[in-house]
Amino acid sequence: QVHVVESGGGSVEAGGSLTLSCTVSGITDNTFYMGWFRQAPGKERGGIATIAANGQTTYQNAVRGRFTVSQNSARTTLYLEMNKLKPEDTAMYYCAVSKVGSDLLRPPLLPKSYNYWGQGTQVTVSS
Repeated sequence: QVHVVESGGGSVEAGGSLTLSCTVSGITDNTFYMGWFRQAPGKERGGIATIAANGQTTYQNAVRGRFTVSQNSARTTLYLEMNKLKPEDTAMYYCAVSKVGSDLLRPPLLPKSYNYWGQGTQVTVSS
């Protein structure tokens, strides 16, 4: 059984930083993608940063240069370092994992490409 659990959310002032963590267990195929997604009230859930087994990453334009996604060597923990936070970054942040992946393709940002989801962690940025 696959388990995905996020942690590290909270409240911060604009310009501040937060780091989210996500622990993953139960996946047997090591080609899987991992990624961070977010959903603000009234908006659809969208991908912001994803990573493949070989470390290749994909970022949403709105976070590129401010957020950094990384994984540990065992691929059991996913991180999202968030800097220069803005009020528009306020959302529920989700970690997700796909069943399989490929080093030949950039890891996708589409939520439908991911099969296992955590419960989410709230990030609130005040102005």
